[in-house]
Amino acid sequence: MRKTTFALCFCNRSFMPGELVREARKEVAKAVEKAGCAYIMMDEKATRFGGVETRDEGRVYAKWLAEHKGEYDGVIFSMPIFADENGAFEALRDAGTPILLQAYPDEIGKMDFAHRRDAYCGKFSVTDVFTQCQIPFTVMTPHVVHPLSPAFKANIQEFAAVCRVVGGMKRFSIGCIGARTTAFKTTRFDEIALQKYDITVESFDLSELVYKVQHRKNDAAVKAKVERLRNYTNCSKVPQERMETLAKISCTIDDYIAEYHLDAISLRCWNEMETILRVCPCVLLSELNDRGVAASCEIDLCSAITMRAMLLASGKPTAVLDWNNNYGKDPNKVILFHCGPVAQTLMAGKGTVTAHLMFEKVDPGSGWGSNEGRIKSFPMTFANCQTKDGKLIVYASEGAFTKDKIEKGFFGCGGVAKIPDLQNKLVMLARGGFKHHTSVGMGHMKAALKEAFTTYLGYDWVEID
Repeated sequence: MRKTTFALCFCNRSFMPGELVREARKEVAKAVEKAGCAYIMMDEKATRFGGVETRDEGRVYAKWLAEHKGEYDGVIFSMPIFADENGAFEALRDAGTPILLQAYPDEIGKMDFAHRRDAYCGKFSVTDVFTQCQIPFTVMTPHVVHPLSPAFKANIQEFAAVCRVVGGMKRFSIGCIGARTTAFKTTRFDEIALQKYDITVESFDLSELVYKVQHRKNDAAVKAKVERLRNYTNCSKVPQERMETLAKISCTIDDYIAEYHLDAISLRCWNEMETILRVCPCVLLSELNDRGVAASCEIDLCSAITMRAMLLASGKPTAVLDWNNNYGKDPNKVILFHCGPVAQTLMAGKGTVTAHLMFEKVDPGSGWGSNEGRIKSFPMTFANCQTKDGKLIVYASEGAFTKDKIEKGFFGCGGVAKIPDLQNKLVMLARGGFKHHTSVGMGHMKAALKEAFTTYLGYDWVEID
């Protein structure tokens, strides 16, 4: 992923010490780089001190911003002094991206007229007018913060996650390969409701995929995919014929992704794949997730939405898992599991592709493709969504995967998660009609997800904490 890039904007006010803007330009730029991000900044000579004070200066900045559309993911509006609300409005009304408002703190011993900033107060001037004019913006704690402080570095990094989620979720396409798994009404979704949020669902009949796979030759792409899968995980137990079938399915899915410009997919993974093609596609979803394409199983398309959001926020693979088992008598621990679509990046060691025991039980030889292993320990966020009454409704919370052992006989890929106040959260999910799946991502990012979803994307939020 390229570095998140911010357009920097600075306020000015005629009777305040405008020279402070010059310092701010240097300090905010340095802060952005220290946070691992990039920036673009209007020339200092374009306006007085390179800041925005009047309506006309705001229009100068707006014109500059329009000329650089597509080069920035968000705007940081820095207030080294009390801001002029009219200039700020003209400058950022058409920014088209998230806007972070940052205000400088005053310092004891520098409260004379030559040094006093009053940005503490001026920040409210901007937030009030932006609210009146329905310009969405982001504010974080503390209310005033110096750009070179650790607190502002954390602000920038969280805001970068917000920008990535908004930029990647504002308009995207999901491939729905196959009909909803017949046994699971829990994974129903409203395609028209999703389109209201600019989420386009491209639907493909599973029979078409099966036909393409059955008529695909063992060409160079298929041979390369076999090698890719063998290097990706331990496939030593898989018969060569089944490896070739898995590779053909993977190549066919890649073709769908390329032809229809899909950003995520959801796949009907049972039981036609096993009955007709004699494989289970878990490992293929694992590999897709590992290379940055959010891929859910069982046509749980809603999980693919939150998987993509967390992928964008963290820059790391995500997974969809079952709320599967209690862990002994600990009320705050749960085993989260799925058959094998978990990305290798999330696993404690290299997986092993096995025959899916659920299918092997009734039809031996039909289930090659389950990527078994264990999920490693890491701080995690879990989230999911549903469509209801034309709305997209989401939740997110945080916990951690632990190093607790799961007995050897436990089939599939699972991990023990510790989640504070888990039992009450499960009640909230059950009362809210959320499914038996949740999606997980690496790192704590609830705040960034909530800000992106509610402030900029218009999703409905359910608080379960």
